[in-house]
Amino acid sequence: MADSWAPTLRVRETHGCCRLSLEGYAYGDGSTLQEAADALVAHLLNLAMSLRSSGVQISTELGPPDFRWLDFVYELGEIAAAGGDIRERIFGVDRRAA
Repeated sequence: MADSWAPTLRVRETHGCCRLSLEGYAYGDGSTLQEAADALVAHLLNLAMSLRSSGVQISTELGPPDFRWLDFVYELGEIAAAGGDIRERIFGVDRRAA
């Protein structure tokens, strides 16, 4: 999966709050980087499982979607459904090696 697309991960700290975001597609906030990461993972997991169970409807009024993003979220759903840890795909770090 090293060649797979992933949105850019960004960190921003404002007034004691940390925001971890994926290029504006999704974000997690927390008082620490770990809390922000946990919130981002929870948000993405919810989004991925919703996509797997309900699919997605795309309005023609909004223009074409970013299919790379949809593929990324679907891949997260596949990883989670197989019992894997989506953090490895999101952050690019194998937690077993850490």
